[in-house]
Amino acid sequence: MRAIKYIAIHCTATSQNTSISAIQSYWKNQLGWKMPGYHFIVKPDGETVNLLPIEQVSNGVKGFNSQTINISYIGGIDLNNAPKDTRTPAQKASILKLLKDFKQKFPTATIQGHRDFPNVHKACPSFDAKKEYKDV
Repeated sequence: MRAIKYIAIHCTATSQNTSISAIQSYWKNQLGWKMPGYHFIVKPDGETVNLLPIEQVSNGVKGFNSQTINISYIGGIDLNNAPKDTRTPAQKASILKLLKDFKQKFPTATIQGHRDFPNVHKACPSFDAKKEYKDV
């Protein structure tokens, strides 16, 4: 098992009705990635989809992927494509469950948003994950 130092929270920066297959197609065809951007994606109904085993490295945060588990929710923008916390109550509950499970396995891991990493100039995940999950 690789050493996990971070659990990063992301948004897909898409509308909530974007399919996971469309997101995966974007990674492969537009970005040229061989691996997914996240280990888990949480759909608006709260369903958690595991895209990659946590033992493998995903493409979530450049320079930190080898030590990070990446979790995203579908959404994160408003109708004008501006950053907005669009998490549904079901998404919030599913993310919290994942975080609690991972903190049991990796108690020293820091939970933070993509935007909280050094040299990241994004709003992702469109809310203050570090503050919201500080007590997990």
